[in-house]
Amino acid sequence: MNFSAENARRKWPYGRSGRARAAKMVTAATALAVLCALAAPAAAARRPAAWPLAPWGDLFGDHRRPKLRRAALPPSVPLPKPRPAEAPVTPPDKPKLTKQTPAETEKPAEPPPPAPLSACRRALTEEIAIAPSIPDIHGPGGCGGEDLVRLEAVVLPDKHQVALKPAATLRCKMASAIADWIRTDMAPLATGLGSVISDLDNFDSYDCRGFNGVAGAPLSEHGRANALDVRALKLANGQSIALTDRNVSRDLRENVLHSVCARFTTVLGPGSDGYHEEHIHLDLMERHNNYKICQWNVWDPLPQVAPLLPAKRPDEAPPREVAAKSDAAKPEAAKSDAEKPDMTQPAEGDTQPPTIPPGTKRPTKKRR
Repeated sequence: MNFSAENARRKWPYGRSGRARAAKMVTAATALAVLCALAAPAAAARRPAAWPLAPWGDLFGDHRRPKLRRAALPPSVPLPKPRPAEAPVTPPDKPKLTKQTPAETEKPAEPPPPAPLSACRRALTEEIAIAPSIPDIHGPGGCGGEDLVRLEAVVLPDKHQVALKPAATLRCKMASAIADWIRTDMAPLATGLGSVISDLDNFDSYDCRGFNGVAGAPLSEHGRANALDVRALKLANGQSIALTDRNVSRDLRENVLHSVCARFTTVLGPGSDGYHEEHIHLDLMERHNNYKICQWNVWDPLPQVAPLLPAKRPDEAPPREVAAKSDAAKPEAAKSDAEKPDMTQPAEGDTQPPTIPPGTKRPTKKRR
């Protein structure tokens, strides 16, 4: 078809307005053809090759897809062959990283750093005592304390260990004082007896209670892990030094008394308050002006044989004259009793029986 101005003038002889309208239609058709030609390659790239759509399908929204035919399945699907035993083992797949929220990406809180060791804890080494540190105790009513250790044994200068049975829970300062007392004072004392200390009999250490275990009493130093009750020191040769036993040498017990009273602020033993007759209480209680208490009566040994019977009269003693005089006086006393009148019989001429003085026994007649 030839669209020229001369042909248009011949075919649409409707004047100037008709020719202008025809020119506009020709221009619109030309523009539409150009747009379709430009959009066809892009639409062909977006849709699959199986879509036999016209070039103007995408332009006017024609998205109808052709129906696909279902392929016939084989009667049986073959399974893969089993994996041979000698096949190499493949490592497991790494987990895929997923995007985490800020709360999940936060690192767990690290434990707080350990508290710095005290000067006492640094000084109480394994060359002096076996005393591992234990956590602080915060009990009811102010019980417990800080810088605590479990004193298991004291190491003597010759590396011999003195075991505490049972192990004592104490503050570090109290444990250090006990270790110094045993190493400096008690070890030479045992050497003088020809032996060495093997055990220390621990009667009580930490115990959350009041004075002497009385309910409602002020808190004892045992409740602060600042006291130790000692009953005896045992030697390697089998000998036992019971500190409150009267049969133990008095000089030995007095030496122990002087050593503990010089080291501890409180020493309570027999004769102090009635609660310490079988053990010795030691503590480091702080008082005004460093006041100390040392109450321990070292009793004398009991006598071996009690003087229950009088001594035997010696053979050379003179005869007793008192016994001879008493034998001679017996006949005279019987004679005087016979001469006395019978007050129970009435006298001659009396019609009334005689009165018997009060308190006098009436004689009874014997039946034959």
